[in-house]
Amino acid sequence: MILYIAEKPSLARAIADVLPKPHKKHDGYIELGNGDCVSWCLGHLLEQADPADYNPDFKPWRFEHLPIIPAEWKLKPRSQTRSQLAVLRKLIRQSKQLVHAGDPDREGQLLVDEVINYLGASETKKRTAQRLLISDLNPKAVGAALGNLKSNTEFIPLSVSALARSRADWIYGINLTRAYSIQGRKAGYNGVLSVGRVQTPLLGLVVRRDKEIENFVSKPFYEVQAVVETESGERFNARWKPSENCQPYQDEEGRVLNRKLAENVIARIKGQPAELVKLTQKRKKENAPLPFNLSALQIEAAKRYGMSAKAVLDTCQSLYERHKLLTYPRSDCRYLPEEHHRQAAEVISAITTNQQTLTAFLPQIDSTRRSSAWNDKKVSAHHAIIPTTRQANVASLSQQESQLYDLVSRYYLAQFMAPYEYDDTRVDLTIAGGQFIATAHQTLHSGWKLLLSSSEAKHSLLPVLAEGQPLQCVDGLLEEKNTQPPKYFTDATLLAAMTGISRYVADPEVRKVLKETDGLGTEATRAGIIELLFTRGFFVREGKTIRSTTVGRALIDSLPESATTPDMTALWESELSRISQQETSYSSFMQPLTQRLHGLIAQSAEVVIPDTLKALSPAPKKRRTSRTRSGSAAKKPAAKQTTTGKKRTPVRRKKSA
Repeated sequence: MILYIAEKPSLARAIADVLPKPHKKHDGYIELGNGDCVSWCLGHLLEQADPADYNPDFKPWRFEHLPIIPAEWKLKPRSQTRSQLAVLRKLIRQSKQLVHAGDPDREGQLLVDEVINYLGASETKKRTAQRLLISDLNPKAVGAALGNLKSNTEFIPLSVSALARSRADWIYGINLTRAYSIQGRKAGYNGVLSVGRVQTPLLGLVVRRDKEIENFVSKPFYEVQAVVETESGERFNARWKPSENCQPYQDEEGRVLNRKLAENVIARIKGQPAELVKLTQKRKKENAPLPFNLSALQIEAAKRYGMSAKAVLDTCQSLYERHKLLTYPRSDCRYLPEEHHRQAAEVISAITTNQQTLTAFLPQIDSTRRSSAWNDKKVSAHHAIIPTTRQANVASLSQQESQLYDLVSRYYLAQFMAPYEYDDTRVDLTIAGGQFIATAHQTLHSGWKLLLSSSEAKHSLLPVLAEGQPLQCVDGLLEEKNTQPPKYFTDATLLAAMTGISRYVADPEVRKVLKETDGLGTEATRAGIIELLFTRGFFVREGKTIRSTTVGRALIDSLPESATTPDMTALWESELSRISQQETSYSSFMQPLTQRLHGLIAQSAEVVIPDTLKALSPAPKKRRTSRTRSGSAAKKPAAKQTTTGKKRTPVRRKKSA
């Protein structure tokens, strides 16, 4: 018997749908017509053991126990999914061949591998296990993936990388959270001061931005525009470019802070001839932006629709699993396999059938066009998020589902449209010995920008000019502006900061390394990390902005700088990537971390948490009781709580896949 182990029931059903029928549905698995079986995990069936599972003495949080570093690591079943683990135990024993069908990423690889190992599969079964990589739940795509199985042993480095990440996060988070929470209790704060290798640097970014805004002092600065006239009376403006002699009167961004200097420039240029020193005109082409990965989609959806990162992920997951209209959403890749181009016409047909409004662009769409998105060298376990070939009634989609499907569809269709073409013109002038610059941008062919209207460029025009022609400066304009503080983070800008984290690192060597990594967190975890910081009470929303709370700031102020900046965690991601590429080992990653942890714990002992947090302690949680409100012992199971707050009577559920 071949046993297919999927990550979720939806994927298991998609696999079973293209395998021999008739099917028999059992608790926790589907039996196929040929006797093979398809079963599933429910996300992670196993989790890292708690400190108390290693030693009961570790249950109370005491400083003398730290750091807690397991000599031998343990996993334990999640209480709510024990029954599914039992199903898989029986099926693995009965099977002759295993097929790993976890999601096509680092965590998906570990999730199924750890179950196979935990349940005691034989070495032969583990060695001969195959890997099924699915990124599209439609039957045709699933069938193609089943015809392209790989050896699961090829993915061992990916699993080891995920294992190292899991254990390192446990060691770092458990120990530092306990250390700082214990210090917090000394100050009267009874909440958890949670520390994590990704969440804490992210909190640090927001705290530092908030403080920068609060401490910002606005300063006036001045810009000069020369009004230049041709012999035929046509006018245009040229911006003054201060010389090196003006540096003492400028800030670090080159803005002129001295009003008298600007007024003096205007007095000197008014009524003077202007010499056109150089005229540069370049015809340029701009190709369509690449299809989305998850972070790029989250950023764009936040800008266009105000959607949170979690809302985008959850909506995409629904479009992937339930509606089968999008490919695998937790992708970090913006490229497509070259052989996928053969499906282009079919995907385009599905998109325009599902969304009639997009048929208007069909005359500009050429399905034979091949943009730079198709590149095998830049595709690994998964590819960009694109629409599938499924034709469906999109009227049944929610507003957010409809918005994201439309957005992903447009970015896919844009790959088959002509480039955006435009002329860029720059005019260099000399007036009374000063340098002035005028620029213009003129669209020649809109191309793909017809489809992505929000990307349309603004037009600016100049009269027809030629080098050496006589010009006159007829006036000077003085613009007084004020320096502006940086803006508070929003969902879009915070996600952009996480993906482009190198911009926030001062060390040039570290910055260079970070440019080659995926940034802070991963595609699959970023939304959850942002939401976790809200749950912990470290973030709060004010309109569309994300702000740090008093508790969040106090934690950042108490921690060593290395724990609050992105350098360390992004370097972790770099090392984890190297493990997956077999360029370094598990032990070379873990050993320095465990050694450094002793110093971090010793450092935390010297920290004094401000006692002002005492008033901000969360209210104590009510203890659960098996008694009714009247105080009598409850004889029946408690009714489950629905999302609407109404009680629901427990019911027996039919067996289902």
